[in-house]
Amino acid sequence: MARPRRGRLRWWLLGGLAALVILVAGGTWLYIHVIEGPAPAPLSLKSGASSNTTSAGPNSASTAAAVAGMWRVSAGSIVGYRVNEVLAGQNNVAVGRTSNVTGSLTIRGTSVTAASFSVPMDTIKSDESERDVQFNGRIMETSTYPTGTLRLTTPIALGSLPATGVIRTYHATADLTLHGHTRKVTFPLSAERTAAGIEVSGSIPVLFADWDIGNPSFAGFVTTQNHGLLEFLIKFSRS
Repeated sequence: MARPRRGRLRWWLLGGLAALVILVAGGTWLYIHVIEGPAPAPLSLKSGASSNTTSAGPNSASTAAAVAGMWRVSAGSIVGYRVNEVLAGQNNVAVGRTSNVTGSLTIRGTSVTAASFSVPMDTIKSDESERDVQFNGRIMETSTYPTGTLRLTTPIALGSLPATGVIRTYHATADLTLHGHTRKVTFPLSAERTAAGIEVSGSIPVLFADWDIGNPSFAGFVTTQNHGLLEFLIKFSRS
């Protein structure tokens, strides 16, 4: 008589485990897609106008003179990360950001001759405190490597400068310092001259191993790709 009871008990245990898995997966889906909602949109310039041409305009000389000089990072600038992850079987996009950004931009004639920005890494926050604990601890070790920096290493030729409100795409070469390591990166960026100054946005693929960054995957519950994006929207005002 004991054998049928053990069989029923085994099936009850298996059924309970299956129900638990469904409950966890369903709860995670509900949290990600209903309670938490979609991840913030990628950082980008919002103007509807765009241009990739380099033809000279009638006021190109005066436009160049208007933008030449030193510019400083101003309020409204944002830097952060974007990483695809699987959370308890559900696809999710982890996003962390900070508005604590400092830096500068130098334009001589129609070339950007110097540019950089830095962020205190422990000010980057996501929508999950536990994710932030992992980010500051074993992943980025922010107490040991407190600052992330992007510094232009090759001048950017702007060509003829577009009118205010027109977005132009350029390519940049820079040194990216993360987790105590500096690597050369090349990437496209978008720039726009506004009534208040200059705005620049872009994203840089980051392969974690290249900067000796620990993979964010955690305890079998969260699995991430081996790379992510550093994204930025920098607003410059006249220094």
